[in-house]
Amino acid sequence: MTGLPRNSSRPRPTIPRAQRGLPQKRRIRDVSKTIAISSAKGGVGKSTLAANIALTFTRQGLRTGILDTDIFGPSIPTLLNLSDASEPRLSEKNTLIPLVNYGLKSMSMGYLLPSEKAPVAWRGLMVMKALQQLLHEVEWGGLDVLVLDLPPGTGDVQLTIGQQVELDGAVVVSTPQDVALKDAVRGVGMFEKMGVKVLGMVQNMSGFVCPGCGRRAEIFSPGGEGRVKGRCEELGVKYLGSVPLEETICEDADRGCPTVVAEELRGGQKQVTSYYEAIAREVAGQIGMNWQNS
Repeated sequence: MTGLPRNSSRPRPTIPRAQRGLPQKRRIRDVSKTIAISSAKGGVGKSTLAANIALTFTRQGLRTGILDTDIFGPSIPTLLNLSDASEPRLSEKNTLIPLVNYGLKSMSMGYLLPSEKAPVAWRGLMVMKALQQLLHEVEWGGLDVLVLDLPPGTGDVQLTIGQQVELDGAVVVSTPQDVALKDAVRGVGMFEKMGVKVLGMVQNMSGFVCPGCGRRAEIFSPGGEGRVKGRCEELGVKYLGSVPLEETICEDADRGCPTVVAEELRGGQKQVTSYYEAIAREVAGQIGMNWQNS
């Protein structure tokens, strides 16, 4: 056995995409800026971070939407408390009208399923057809920024989006442990190969501060915040910041009220929101969006 084929040393093609039979990249209709939030590894809190970043944009007065591109495991309906919402209506143009909660427009495969428990047992062609509908048949009605919540991995969905959608950049999320970080590095490489600007990396579940004694513990690995930051330096990408391992983030997400909204409702100091604001501010600056200092 010779194993899997290795990368070819042949030069990359210089013929234009259209002449090679590849689709031309295009903007999503009625959207000024589009960013992708990816993880390459599942279970690192990417969707929770994507929802909170999108909600932070809305708090800046930006017309914002979030598109859940995870066909098999959509999370946005749960995060935005829309699991029991009615199926999206169709516009006069026969396009899907997004659902809205907390001032954020959203679209997800989860809204189109008969029930929350219904499985999506589809083969590739059906998945790609559904993805095309989500990408190009939604009536966003004019957005300043659209956040794409990508599924885990570096497969068909990620490649289709990277090759067909004009992205303003991508954010890669990882936890500090090597198992997640190695996949995150692969994710960075995937976007770079597709010519998508990597805006930076975020370290999620960065550390846990005991509410009793105040001691900080690095749950996943020693080295803490320096692990992802160090890898960013090696890769030449920006380190966007970190979000701690905080009990309320999980509780807020599970009850469909992301922390950016939940802390508003609770009043008092925005203990966790400040982390999301710092990351969103960095992203906004890189893609040319105005930011109002609060």
